[in-house]
Amino acid sequence: MSKPNLGRLAVIGAGKMGEALITGLVDHGAIRLAEIVATAQRPERLAWLSDELGVESCSNNAEAVADADLVLLCVKPQIASEVLAEIGPALTTNQVVLSIIAGLSTEKIEKMLSVDLDEPLEVPVVRAMPNTPSRIGVGMTAVCGGRFAGEQHLRLGEEIFSAVGRALVLEEKYFDAVTGLSASGTAFIYIVIEALAEGGVKVGLPRKVATELAAQTCLGAGKMVLETGDHPALLKDEVTTPAGCTMDGILALEAGGLRVTLINAVVEARRRAAELVD
Repeated sequence: MSKPNLGRLAVIGAGKMGEALITGLVDHGAIRLAEIVATAQRPERLAWLSDELGVESCSNNAEAVADADLVLLCVKPQIASEVLAEIGPALTTNQVVLSIIAGLSTEKIEKMLSVDLDEPLEVPVVRAMPNTPSRIGVGMTAVCGGRFAGEQHLRLGEEIFSAVGRALVLEEKYFDAVTGLSASGTAFIYIVIEALAEGGVKVGLPRKVATELAAQTCLGAGKMVLETGDHPALLKDEVTTPAGCTMDGILALEAGGLRVTLINAVVEARRRAAELVD
């Protein structure tokens, strides 16, 4: 995809994910640092955003969004209603609101933005669920739109997150599941990498070597699935030769319940995602 024209970007609540997206978008040429303003609650975080990340920082959310073309919402779900009520009066229908707040639907965002207004604010709202590898350009993001978001706004969201990995447009009803799988799933994969590395250490490899082998193996397996288009089971069978060592390892995985455990991890993360915002 071509690089998006973002105009001026306001990042509201620039924590770890906001930082990751700023870094990823800048590193991949989607926007310049000079066109970004970021907000945070703590003074030390504001100083870090300015001094280390190199963006303009601001403690007033309403002021930050006033001159922005695109507003990126990165606040925690627990304070979303307060922040959205604060910035709603400063927004216009010429702006676009892009939210990565887990568990918060586009309908709720629209209502929260309009809570202190005489009439509903018909601002385009795009909801996205990225994951942290967006920082190094290999993220996975799902995008959907609210009532006032058109095709061009969905394309903008898709283009933004394609600049930091893969992105797809998806119906909003799937978003809690996306949160449980690709957003939370990075943590699950880190545990898999850690466990594989520990296995390598157990059989005599130096820890640093074992970790590199495990991480690159997971990276390579993922790329094989994406680039070949083959089902993971087919790719697994290609490795599993008759009477070979891989089959013994797979039997150990099945005996330990790895498959069911990972399925349950996604189910539980999805359940919690649905509870994040009342």
